[in-house]
Amino acid sequence: MILPHRRARTLALAVILALALLPSPSPALAAGGSERWSADLSRVDADDVNVRHTRAGLRLTDPRPAPARAPRGAVAEGIFLAPPRTLARPATRVRAAVDARTAAGATAEAHVRGWRAAGWTEWRAAAGGAVFDRPVTRVQTRVVLTASRPGATAEVRAVRLTADTVAAVSAATPGLTYRVYATRIGLVGEVTANGHTIVARDHFVSLPSRRALAPAETGDYTLRVCTTTGSRCEYAPVWDVGPWNTRDDYWNLSGVRENWKDLPQGRPQAQAAYQSGYNGGRDQFSRVVLNPAGVDLADGTFWDGLQLTTNAWVDVAYLWTGSGPRGVVGDGPLNVRAGAGTGYAVRGLAARHANVPIQCYVTGQTVTGPYRTTNRWNRLASGQYVSHAYVSAVYGGAVPLC
Repeated sequence: MILPHRRARTLALAVILALALLPSPSPALAAGGSERWSADLSRVDADDVNVRHTRAGLRLTDPRPAPARAPRGAVAEGIFLAPPRTLARPATRVRAAVDARTAAGATAEAHVRGWRAAGWTEWRAAAGGAVFDRPVTRVQTRVVLTASRPGATAEVRAVRLTADTVAAVSAATPGLTYRVYATRIGLVGEVTANGHTIVARDHFVSLPSRRALAPAETGDYTLRVCTTTGSRCEYAPVWDVGPWNTRDDYWNLSGVRENWKDLPQGRPQAQAAYQSGYNGGRDQFSRVVLNPAGVDLADGTFWDGLQLTTNAWVDVAYLWTGSGPRGVVGDGPLNVRAGAGTGYAVRGLAARHANVPIQCYVTGQTVTGPYRTTNRWNRLASGQYVSHAYVSAVYGGAVPLC
């Protein structure tokens, strides 16, 4: 016989056990449907640049400005890249609260980007809330530390993030191409903003904004750079920041352009300064602008991809702003040919890691490459084909037959 008080205690224990076995709501989801988490700043690894984690927080490893690197020689810079986070539900806005101690001359910013079917959005500063052009399912966070004078330090103790949904905001106009002035990078042996060590005849590009800076060994942000005649093109990843400015995403609409919002979309600030005396003819660092450059090309892109012999005007497409299927060039630089076979003329190159648009595919010569043996050739643009044997992955939708 169970006594009444024992029966009550047994019932209470049964209720507690039953409640414990019920699925509990995710602790990341807060009231109102927002999702909260913190970046693990202690996970400093190979994809991070010039940062270290100490008891005081995340800080620059070497806070001394590097005078040889222009324009980034104006500051010492470090980037911490957190692993992507899959959201419990799609979101259009991510906000970041940064707990940091910064000395005069030092800065600490949290940036985020989001994944949708067409790939990654551009990086956006998240302190006031980064709003994307459409719902995203994954979010990646990075912390950018800078020091404009020796000894200036910033120590980031925590970065707390919140994802929710608000009205989406348009950024770049998809599919537009702009004619800008290209200069050659050189600087073999130096390190780019994303931590890549520049080698002879390297294949990458530099844009004057961190918003389109791809992590090392990825082509998340890829340019198609062509000569003005269209005879040669290269598809190359954005691995450095410059020339001249570091906050001039000139390909974006004025509503989201980080600086120089009164300039027309597609017109780099350096071009306006050089040609029209904009901003007194100076860049964001108050240096006199000596050429109108809106893109820098690594030596291999400059000499081999476009076959340029001197700085020149080029036609640039900012491929991450578009939509449709993309292929990842797993081995390169890969010849871009005028037709579906190795007997066709070479029209340019696709750098290793470049994310190239695939309009459709045709069958042609069978090729054995690092990923497969196939007779499939992907058309990137009119008169531009690459063998699918060298494409490591495809995302953004199914590729149709031409």
